[in-house]
Amino acid sequence: MSNFIVRKVAVLGAGVMGAQIAAHCANAEVPVLLFDLSTKDGDPSGIARKAIDSLKKIEPSPIATADRVNHIEAANYDQHLDKLAECDLIIEAIAEKMEWKLDLYRKVAPCLRSDAIFATNTSGLSINKLAEGCPASLRPRFCGVHFFNPPRYMSLVELIPCHGTDATLLDHLESFLTSTLGKSVIRALDTPNFVANRVGVFSMLAVMHHTHQFKLGFDEVDALTGPIIGRPKSATYRTADVVGLDTLVHVIQTMADNLADDPWAHYYASPGWLTALIGQGALGQKTKGGIYRKEGKQIKVLDLSTQAYRDSNAEVADEVAALLKHKSAAERFALLRANQHPHAQFLWAVFRDVFHYVAVHLAHIAHNARDIDLAMRWGFGWNDGPFETWQAAGWKEIADAIHEDIRAGRAMSSAPLPPWVFEVSGVHGAHASFDAATGTLKGRSTLPVYQRQLFPERVAGEQENPGRTLWENDEVRMWTLDDDDGRHVPVLSFKSKMCAVGPVVLDGIIEAVHRAEREHAGLVIWQPTTPFCVGANLKQIRPLLEAGDFVGLEGIVAKFQLMSQTLKYAQVPVVAAVNGLALGGGCEIVMHATRAVCALESYIGLVEVGVGLIPAGGGCKEFAIRSAEMAARTATNDPMNWLQGIFQTIAMGSVSKSARNAKELGLLREQDIVIHNPKELLHVARKTALSLAASGYRPRLPPAGVPVAGRGGIATLEMMLVNMREGGMISAHDYLVSKSVATALCGGNVESGTLVNEKWLLDVERSLFVDLLHTAETKARLIHMLEVGKPLRN
Repeated sequence: MSNFIVRKVAVLGAGVMGAQIAAHCANAEVPVLLFDLSTKDGDPSGIARKAIDSLKKIEPSPIATADRVNHIEAANYDQHLDKLAECDLIIEAIAEKMEWKLDLYRKVAPCLRSDAIFATNTSGLSINKLAEGCPASLRPRFCGVHFFNPPRYMSLVELIPCHGTDATLLDHLESFLTSTLGKSVIRALDTPNFVANRVGVFSMLAVMHHTHQFKLGFDEVDALTGPIIGRPKSATYRTADVVGLDTLVHVIQTMADNLADDPWAHYYASPGWLTALIGQGALGQKTKGGIYRKEGKQIKVLDLSTQAYRDSNAEVADEVAALLKHKSAAERFALLRANQHPHAQFLWAVFRDVFHYVAVHLAHIAHNARDIDLAMRWGFGWNDGPFETWQAAGWKEIADAIHEDIRAGRAMSSAPLPPWVFEVSGVHGAHASFDAATGTLKGRSTLPVYQRQLFPERVAGEQENPGRTLWENDEVRMWTLDDDDGRHVPVLSFKSKMCAVGPVVLDGIIEAVHRAEREHAGLVIWQPTTPFCVGANLKQIRPLLEAGDFVGLEGIVAKFQLMSQTLKYAQVPVVAAVNGLALGGGCEIVMHATRAVCALESYIGLVEVGVGLIPAGGGCKEFAIRSAEMAARTATNDPMNWLQGIFQTIAMGSVSKSARNAKELGLLREQDIVIHNPKELLHVARKTALSLAASGYRPRLPPAGVPVAGRGGIATLEMMLVNMREGGMISAHDYLVSKSVATALCGGNVESGTLVNEKWLLDVERSLFVDLLHTAETKARLIHMLEVGKPLRN
């Protein structure tokens, strides 16, 4: 089998999507050529260059680290088409105009290598019609690749072949998108708006229709269609503002233009109020106003009855909120149908019409029900897709209710449910999902890249291997999958809320390491769901704090330090597999593991200052050692060259904006591994542990003597604090906490250059930590964090 390697990518079109697709390729260490039109005056590649520069200003940032933009080269169609021959993958991402795209294809086609893949990033245009505009020789290498916005953060990519697309090429591209770019790929059919937008936009149109039917306000509907039913906080109308009202209208128009015979065609139209807003230039978030707008600190929402903006403060009716809390989906839906409150009837109507829509269209828009459900999770942020929601609520009962509403004229369409709906008991089985086109169950893709996903995201009803428990206590579980790698490298997962660390977790980690040393080749610490670890379990230490039991509190800190040292000096490699938050003590676990394997979207930081404390689970100790090691490699032998940056990171409670950024901050080591697809994390972590074991791994010997920065270093760092205090930027207690950080990093109140050992450094940080616990201000910060969930500045 020949290797498929993407050495360079070209992105054609430096608009919002094109520039951010280019950024995400650069995040993955793939260099990019970003093309756009030539400018008449000045730099001919000025449009592309301006788009690259703008990547630094966008929030949330499309670039994992600031230097990523250096790997994107600005280009224009007049001067640089010859450079396309350098590229293995070309992604066209210009405006959604068929004639513009076809004109560009004619221009670039002669410049492409005979083995290069040419893909169009379109949200709904026909791939086959676009392919017809390509030279015949290019069609086997042409396909659609639909990224969702923003490309760095949205998991879904829809991959759409044309009639002539080479099957092997498509497999190669899917593997690249999955493993290198970290995407979740759905193979889509060439139908208008493909899978996610087809269902998601219809869902928004159904919400708009029923908003009018039930005479509800936009903010009222957003309260109903957000987290309370397992949807994103932006719900429906805020999502429209974020996407752009003009973009939403364009996608709706694509459906109107291409689906005239659809049973719901009547609804494929933009409401009058929506076209009126666009006419006024109110396009949503990008124009600072749309359905919502911000006036000072107050969020206002458009009120159609007055055509003016009012305060946004609607809530879900108490009786409806109460029934939505029922654990049983069947009970929730039965209660929704029976309850006459407009909020309940609205929700049932929206769910009913979406269920009806996906059942009628399943055979035409997706390869199986699983693809629709996962597309809605990955592309629209739903907790559950429409089919799994329906199945959980009782397949037959919901089907009968929909059928009754269709007959009574209450549904949006009179189209009957397809016969298969009444012939099955659900669409998701243990190993496969229903394909309406063939009437059969279809399993998952067997592409080799998916063998790296030991725990792919499952839909409700699909079977998952929980693994075999080797040992557990109340808050951790040591387990294995019993495959070849698993027999050598078991996994340790936390069962505590948010994977927080308390005494029982500490005991569990220590015991798991000892068991791994006795019986296995290594150990992986991995959580099946995010976060990795939010740090210390403050709730468990609160009773000791309120009782003034400082001996007990110091004992917990000492045990945390013992756990860290156990990780660091384990006789078998321990790999921390990180996805999501790794804060405070979670960061210290990562720092002391033999290696860390981190998903790109890992947010790592030592945030103890937020509750008036310092890192004392070995974090400050570890940085004192690392700074001494770094200094020994320089001519000046000065640890302050490195300590000043890490002091600022800890004193500000900074959290990395990506795993790559964590390396820049010094929170990860150069040898730690960053991958893009979190579903591959456990696979890579186990292989890393096995590779280390195969190399004859031994932990490094403890340093005989660590030269610390001492009093001179403390004084240097304290000068930064004096300026901040005098400028009113920090409080007196902030000053005390930060000085404690400086003291711990510099090895305590000793002469600069004094040689100390690890025990000394651990004693220093533990003593400073306990001293801060004695202060009323730190106690108040801890209690406030527990009760309010936000830091207190006092």
